[in-house]
Amino acid sequence: MNQTTQFLQLLELQPATWVRVDSTQGSTPREVGAWMAVFAKTVVGTVGGGHLEMQAIELARQRLAGAASGAGDAVVRFALGPSLGQCCGGVMHLRFDVLRAADVQNTRDWLLAWQKQHYKPLALFGGGHVGNALVRILGGLPVSVTWVDSRDEIFPADVPGNVLCEHADPVFRAVADLPPGSSVLIMSFSHAEDLDVVAACLMRLRTRGDLPYIGLIGSKTKWATFRHRLSERGFVPAELHAITSPIGLAGIDGKEPEVIAVAVAAQLLQQPG
Repeated sequence: MNQTTQFLQLLELQPATWVRVDSTQGSTPREVGAWMAVFAKTVVGTVGGGHLEMQAIELARQRLAGAASGAGDAVVRFALGPSLGQCCGGVMHLRFDVLRAADVQNTRDWLLAWQKQHYKPLALFGGGHVGNALVRILGGLPVSVTWVDSRDEIFPADVPGNVLCEHADPVFRAVADLPPGSSVLIMSFSHAEDLDVVAACLMRLRTRGDLPYIGLIGSKTKWATFRHRLSERGFVPAELHAITSPIGLAGIDGKEPEVIAVAVAAQLLQQPG
């Protein structure tokens, strides 16, 4: 369960103070829109940790208990200097809103709109062991994932809130409908499927040029074979250069699905934009 889902499910049962970063100046630990939900005994999310967060939680619980109900500003200024024991040096303005079950739908709408604006689109082709391990990691990252497989029964019943499962057969047809600017990871159960997805991505790059990263799982030998077959399909070396294969951050060794998933997620986070 990701933080958004946990927040909304708890809010249906008990009130919370929703703390959001309203604006920032200078060096700060979190960006505008970052949030945490403070319940009576639980905190979901973070606005930066440290003494800043400790004071924000204390103020949030005062408001939740009614001590600050209707009094004071909804937006509070925090200077990240010696008084907070933090050396960032910037300023954060935090917004405090007390929410109840009746606010769940509006809160969900805000979160979805914010994610659509700030989360990067990512397509993951393949629901195998690495794909499952990777989805669990991506559930906590600022990405909107389209998870595609030709086997409809392959997806688990419970996936993170930022993941949309899509059945496509043949699987490469899903490439045409990906959101512009999508990064693509290809790791299906079949080399033939992988090859078709890579070819579809290259064709989309040729016609639309809007896939900033295309990564293919496998060995150098696999990619050498793919290069030859893609050349036979008419793709030139300059186009093939757009494919990253093998994928994963160099220096992270191990063949376990979880290790591979960490290496791939780390490489994704290094991509510009």
